[in-house]
Amino acid sequence: MIESDFDGQYPFTGRFFVPPAAKGPEPPPRLHYLDEGPRDAPPVLFVHGNPTWSFAFRHLIQDLRRDHRCVAVDHVGCGRSDKPQAYDYTLARHQQNLQCLVEELGLRGVTLVAHDWGGAIGCGVAGRMPDRFRRLVLMNTAAFRSDHMPVRIAACRWPVVGPLMVRGGNAFARAAITQAVERPLEPAAKRGLLAPYDSWRNRVAIQRFVEDIPTRPSHPSYDTLVETETNLAKLADLPALLLWGERDWCFTPAFREEFERRLKNVTSVPIADAGHYVFEDARRRVVEEVRRFVTET
Repeated sequence: MIESDFDGQYPFTGRFFVPPAAKGPEPPPRLHYLDEGPRDAPPVLFVHGNPTWSFAFRHLIQDLRRDHRCVAVDHVGCGRSDKPQAYDYTLARHQQNLQCLVEELGLRGVTLVAHDWGGAIGCGVAGRMPDRFRRLVLMNTAAFRSDHMPVRIAACRWPVVGPLMVRGGNAFARAAITQAVERPLEPAAKRGLLAPYDSWRNRVAIQRFVEDIPTRPSHPSYDTLVETETNLAKLADLPALLLWGERDWCFTPAFREEFERRLKNVTSVPIADAGHYVFEDARRRVVEEVRRFVTET
């Protein structure tokens, strides 16, 4: 059982959606999501990465839900979504799940807010249905191929050793709460980020995300990433806000600069003293910049 609201930091009502079934012996999993704010208000779609969940966007949601419809997904295997063990944990499947949720909720005029893996997942969906998206807010993420992979992430992909570290010792998620930030997290934030990943079984998606990084054309997710990268051209004219923790050792400033080359209508906000979890290191700044962006563009 995941703690309810983490000292009031996650005061939201969860909802569930059953996405299309993947091949496997288990029943179709439930995908958990939030749907906060007026239903007829402009929608903001929050898409998290690895090893986080919708909890990462809690401060933005609490601010924006006053006058926006805030939809935040927990990918299958993450957060409060079901965590099947025999599941197609691939980029294509995550994109399909998100696209089906967008269609199910009838979202149009969407502002996408994406972090980490959320960039490839969210931009992939937006590139397939660009008529439904209005703005992009991207934070320390990518939606294109890259040769950059830090050793500490590559180690998590090693046979035997990787699963023992990631699923056995929770090394990936535990390391993130110190190595993805530049200042110590509050106790409630630590508990919230780690809560869904409290056992070998519940860490399955963390391991699968690490393994799903496509580094070569033969990788099962390589073609999906190429399609996502190609479709960025369909999003190039959308207003885009790049909020970047410049001290991120994974999604370095070079990734921000690549988005600046690919998108035409960009506002870049590099934050010099923030790391990968820019939404934690620069919480107030991030909320202020996103509210200004969705109000003025």
